[in-house]
Amino acid sequence: MGGTGVPGVPMSLISFHRLLITAAILFCGGYAAWEFSAYGGDGDVLSLVLGITFAILAGGLIYYLVNLQRFLDRRTG
Repeated sequence: MGGTGVPGVPMSLISFHRLLITAAILFCGGYAAWEFSAYGGDGDVLSLVLGITFAILAGGLIYYLVNLQRFLDRRTG
């Protein structure tokens, strides 16, 4: 085992996965902020909907990242 609890999966793969999830969180959060800013500027409802959607996605990814080890343990166990 590579220390991840998943046979045959090296720790570096999990670390890289965490890096990609972190990048996705930053993207979703940044895009949500940009859309909220656009909504504040012109009042376009689509900007508000996109801002809320990407903020929710960022929250879901944060939850996933925080609980990644639990998800991995559940998968093998």
